[in-house]
Amino acid sequence: MTEASLAIIVTIVRRVTSLWVAAITMSLSLASLSQPQPVASYEIVDDAIERPLYGLVGDAGRGRAIAAGRQGNCLACHAMPIPEEGFHGNVGPDLTGVGSRYSAGELRLRLVDGMALNPDTIMPSFHRVEGLHRVKPELRGRPILNAQQVEDVVAYLMTLTED
Repeated sequence: MTEASLAIIVTIVRRVTSLWVAAITMSLSLASLSQPQPVASYEIVDDAIERPLYGLVGDAGRGRAIAAGRQGNCLACHAMPIPEEGFHGNVGPDLTGVGSRYSAGELRLRLVDGMALNPDTIMPSFHRVEGLHRVKPELRGRPILNAQQVEDVVAYLMTLTED
């Protein structure tokens, strides 16, 4: 097998894996639309939500899939160390090394309700349902990410450390 053939096979496997992760994420998203999504209560202390939502433990692998997929859609605005995805945004800050710059609690607040830190931010509040504008009627009262998904993304972002 030549190097060129091997490179083609690796590219195909990466694309199929990416499509598979996107399909799973989309099916989870569609399933969540049919079920009520409660919003966790939380306490902001010193620009952070220190306690995990509902005491949940995040899974970094699931968090990476959410960040790279359409559910979290992080790559629309941020560059991230996800090389298999071709497009990375540049509207928001580069998230490479973000786990070295912020605590889990600080990242959690930015995901749950970034407007608490900066009322003029264009970053969506992923786990908030009140005080939002231009929300489709069928999505009103539903957070973009449920509590487990928030904790999964926080767990993934905490793995992004500068070495």
